[in-house]
Amino acid sequence: MKEILIVDDQQGIRLLLNEVFKKEGFTTHLAANGFDALKVAHESSLDCVLLDMKIPGMDGLEILARLKKDYPHLPVMMMTAYVEQHMIDTATQLGVTKYFTKPFNIFEVRDEVKRILEVAGKI
Repeated sequence: MKEILIVDDQQGIRLLLNEVFKKEGFTTHLAANGFDALKVAHESSLDCVLLDMKIPGMDGLEILARLKKDYPHLPVMMMTAYVEQHMIDTATQLGVTKYFTKPFNIFEVRDEVKRILEVAGKI
């Protein structure tokens, strides 16, 4: 069973993504902040991360950098309501796999996660 970590400070988004991916047969982990996200990453065998870019405290770029340092091949997709080119450029340099702009189509996110895992040979 594939494991996905959903990191967003907005509970509604976490719960929506959780429901969608559970229906697809994923084991889901939820985190509202960077510290919880990194803890889950260290304690689990993740196949993919969905990560919000703007999170109070440790922001998405710092979380991405730490995840990529420890797990360089882990696919990380970022979600953002703010299309700031410098942040997207930084995320790309850090190794983000893809990013989605909020509001996003939940089915496009689901399909992209499945596609990326298929390409990586994890599905």
